[in-house]
Amino acid sequence: MTSRGPYRRHSTPFKLQLCQDIRSGIIGRRDAQRSHNISANLIQLWLTQFDRGELTGEEAEASVIAGYETRIAALERKVGQLTMELDLVKKNPRMPTANASGTSFVISGPAPAPSGWGAKP
Repeated sequence: MTSRGPYRRHSTPFKLQLCQDIRSGIIGRRDAQRSHNISANLIQLWLTQFDRGELTGEEAEASVIAGYETRIAALERKVGQLTMELDLVKKNPRMPTANASGTSFVISGPAPAPSGWGAKP
């Protein structure tokens, strides 16, 4: 008996085609076992799933669609966050920098009152 190595994974379209061929009589179960080197139990499992309607391309599509929906939700959250940040920046423009014309101070208000008791500024 030859070793098959690590576990193999078969695509859904391959399983569908094989089950359709077996059910339509194009190929027998034993011929499918020999030609594809697949166990009888695995073929029986696929045929059971095929008969129940569980073995369809919709499963593969559903997993891909779920991945896309997750990615879309993450991107929508990021767009919302960036939109809020942009709105905040538009409402509160930056203060002028020191290089701008005129002097600017962070603290504004009335000039300090002079001290009358000989205090030096």
